[in-house]
Amino acid sequence: MENVNIVLCGLGGQGILFMTKVLAQAALKKDLKVLGAETHGMAQRGGSVISHLKLGSVEGSLVRAGTAHYLLSLDENEAYRNISLLAKGGRLYADAKEKSFPRPEVKQYLDSLEIVARSVPAGKIAMEMGSPMSSNLAMLGFFSAFNEGPLNHKEIRDTIDQISPDRFKENNLKAFDAGFAGKTDKRG
Repeated sequence: MENVNIVLCGLGGQGILFMTKVLAQAALKKDLKVLGAETHGMAQRGGSVISHLKLGSVEGSLVRAGTAHYLLSLDENEAYRNISLLAKGGRLYADAKEKSFPRPEVKQYLDSLEIVARSVPAGKIAMEMGSPMSSNLAMLGFFSAFNEGPLNHKEIRDTIDQISPDRFKENNLKAFDAGFAGKTDKRG
């Protein structure tokens, strides 16, 4: 397997670290080497949270600028803030309104690097389910719908089922499935 770099970002309290745990655990079950790191701003006050996840035979835990294969963002502004981490041909997944993402001033940059941008209203999906804290799982479901990278939909879903606390398991799986059903491919 080729090395894969994934960056997950958002704001404190959105569940970035749980998303990272799900992907890391799913990778470990496949006997992939996993290396990760988190960087926190004022997370307890809604500040930036960035998680770096590297799969394969890698060195160093942080994903360097221009080397991420995937960027999953639970906040549109955080997606733009961390876009420089994406490699040419990378994939950007953001919690944003499909019709307005990406912003026109960013689209040219994405096109020049052949970056595919996809968005889903993960927060809206979670709110409509009555589970506003589940936008992270809706995003993972959306990401899994495109069957990109070393982890497939079933592997990610099974991991959520196994590591979710019993009291959250049903809601977590519903949010994941709703995100999966919300697949909309904007640019490729």
